[in-house]
Amino acid sequence: MSTVQSTSSPSEIFASLNASASANSTSASTTQESQDRFLKLLVTQLKNQDPLNPMDNAQVTTQLAQINTVTGIDKLNSTLGTLLGAYSDSQAMQAAGLIGKTVLVPGTGLALANGEAYGGVKLAAPAEQVTVSILDSKGNVVQTQNLGAHGTGLLDFSWDGKTAAGTIAPPGTYKFKVEASAGGAAVTAEALQIGTVSALVRGKSGFLLDLGALGTVDFKDVQQIL
Repeated sequence: MSTVQSTSSPSEIFASLNASASANSTSASTTQESQDRFLKLLVTQLKNQDPLNPMDNAQVTTQLAQINTVTGIDKLNSTLGTLLGAYSDSQAMQAAGLIGKTVLVPGTGLALANGEAYGGVKLAAPAEQVTVSILDSKGNVVQTQNLGAHGTGLLDFSWDGKTAAGTIAPPGTYKFKVEASAGGAAVTAEALQIGTVSALVRGKSGFLLDLGALGTVDFKDVQQIL
């Protein structure tokens, strides 16, 4: 198993920043116009000030600081927008590279085919006892597995399709739930399903991976690539 890794190098991100510079020309022009207007108003104010009650240096400095602050915020927003765009492009490339691959993601689905089904568990702390219960479409328990003791982190399990009665369960999609404990107290255990990425879908918060019968999951939720 291999963990998800970033595919973007610093040079690629900086290249993206340079490529996006032209797209920010309109924003830069607007900022320049604001600066010009401010300076014209300031010069006019200085020319028409009361000679007996002129503006002191503190007032001028404060106004200059204000326009510099606005300009700095505008440049910061522009830079952040470019970085987010570069990150989105990088994420798209990584997500596209998962098509056709098997991944481990949060979920309780268990696909049984050819007498084989696989799932995973993520433990928040070491557990003395980990139990997996496999359920049919009606929520009935068809098999229970005792996985024993395990440390913090990921572990996987398999199911040969046999029920508790010794019969063979029909192929299809099942569900499973996980319970873990240590010293008589419950240990947080997250169910992880295994699926093959068949397509990539852009969602509101990022990219979604289509796992077929197991549905879609966020790209960021991929725990491992198998």
